[in-house]
Amino acid sequence: MDNFDQVLKALQDGEVIAYPTEGVFGVGCDPDNPEAIQKLLALKQRPVEKGLILIAASYQQLLPYIDESQLSETQLNDVKQTWPGPVTWIMPSSERVSKWVSGEHNSIAVRVSDHPLVQKMCNAFGKPLTSTSANLTGQPPCMTTEQVQQQLGDQLVAILVGDTGGRDKPSEIRDAKTSHVLRQG
Repeated sequence: MDNFDQVLKALQDGEVIAYPTEGVFGVGCDPDNPEAIQKLLALKQRPVEKGLILIAASYQQLLPYIDESQLSETQLNDVKQTWPGPVTWIMPSSERVSKWVSGEHNSIAVRVSDHPLVQKMCNAFGKPLTSTSANLTGQPPCMTTEQVQQQLGDQLVAILVGDTGGRDKPSEIRDAKTSHVLRQG
């Protein structure tokens, strides 16, 4: 069953949605809506200090949230060579990024996804989504629509029906300034 339009409407209405990504299901919302982010953090039982990832269909969608002036051409090229794909980069954040998204950091975690449903949702929404694994803190990330329904279903307005990209773990995280791997993918 295709429930894309229903999920898109929930996102536009400031709700938290679940959706398949490259490796696991993610939960997300509008990165520019503090009320939606508060719902997301409450649902995940996640402290605001940790910050959230932004996931997008293109690099262009991420530009308003990044301060490119703090990165060299080489650093930017290193980032762009991994996208679209399952690598999340920590990059300097622009003034547009709220503390609800960046947490205690002056940087932001961003990814251009190659998952067709993430691409479709971000393009239809016109900007990135926040992304964090679909699970309660301390529980394993959900890999199927059914697992999301079991763990989080009573707290979510909409779950985008679909399959993950087949990877068996969350995305790798690297620092754009140092190229250090912060989480193995």
